[in-house]
Amino acid sequence: MYYDLTTLPNGLRVITETMPSLRSVALGCWIDTGSRDENLNEAGVSHFLEHLLFKGSEKLSAQEVAETFDAIGAESNAFTSKEYTCFWTRLLDQDLATGLEVLAEIIQRPAFRPHEIDAERQVVIEEINMYEDDPNDVAFENFTRALFAGHALEAPVLGTRESIRGMSRDDIHGYWKRRYGARSMVVAAAGSVDHDDLVSLISDQFGDWAGDSVAHEYSPAEPSSAVRVTRRDTEQAHIVLGGVGIPRGDDRRWAFEVLNHVIGQGMSSRLFREVREERGLAYAIYSFKAAYADSGAWGVYVGTTPTQTDTALNVIRAELAKVVEGGITPEELERAKGSMRGGLALSLEDANSRMSRLGRDELTGMPHLSVDEMLERVEAVDLEAVKAV
Repeated sequence: MYYDLTTLPNGLRVITETMPSLRSVALGCWIDTGSRDENLNEAGVSHFLEHLLFKGSEKLSAQEVAETFDAIGAESNAFTSKEYTCFWTRLLDQDLATGLEVLAEIIQRPAFRPHEIDAERQVVIEEINMYEDDPNDVAFENFTRALFAGHALEAPVLGTRESIRGMSRDDIHGYWKRRYGARSMVVAAAGSVDHDDLVSLISDQFGDWAGDSVAHEYSPAEPSSAVRVTRRDTEQAHIVLGGVGIPRGDDRRWAFEVLNHVIGQGMSSRLFREVREERGLAYAIYSFKAAYADSGAWGVYVGTTPTQTDTALNVIRAELAKVVEGGITPEELERAKGSMRGGLALSLEDANSRMSRLGRDELTGMPHLSVDEMLERVEAVDLEAVKAV
């Protein structure tokens, strides 16, 4: 195996990959909770909580947290998705214990000081404002909310202004208490790291932390047909169209990725050639996919002049119809597989990428595949497998 995995007595999992040529370590604390786990009254609490943990603990102030990371030249940040939250740092191997101590402190003993909650509440609202000022982001959010209407995946990760304004300290603390715990966390590391040494450090920092694994409500999204339009005075119309994709663990995911490449990934893809190169209808045109535990999404984004919207949409629909009716060619299959082979290898050349793959796959129950194993699965895709998608 290319990785080492240890489960502590309290249920916390530690997974590492050693990269001997590096002097740095990427370390991530992956929490098994995201926006899909929230109810309507706490929409956005996972992301709000991510912000608040960096405001400090019972022992450390926000300034002390920042100064500690700055003093060792470390990068540190966090992100929240629909299904998980991650707090990470990248630092020199000699400073690993220091970075881990800070993350352990803020994750296990957040202060939730009322004045800091109120200050950060406004920061989150400004973040919502920022995204709503970006027509591209608005288009993707409209697509997600239309596609997953009534499903747990519908809610925006940031929440709404109303939900953030209405969230009390007790709401936030209660959510943290329910969703954060040893059995709902994976610590992943890649780079210049010794597995046994890291397990010892984590045992010291997290060994007394309790907490059961958290429950999730999973159900496939039902295909729906809907149109959501936000009218803005912009130079372009930003359009996202698509439908339900496949779940994260679906065996067809490798063939689905090949198909996605042929349709709209790269300058040789069908949509790029036809919409941009041949007709000049857009600068940005691509297909995308997202996969979750119980469902998925697939779609196409295009930005075009408003007067060309109908033309662009007709061309896109025509290209998609050609794929449905005639499939893809052997040449397209091999080109897409070659693109995937190169992309997979290049994407895993740095410690952050490898740490993220380890943490995400362990947390979500996906198999840990080496680069060679992933390349084998790509190579095994044939025209029949693509057609079956």
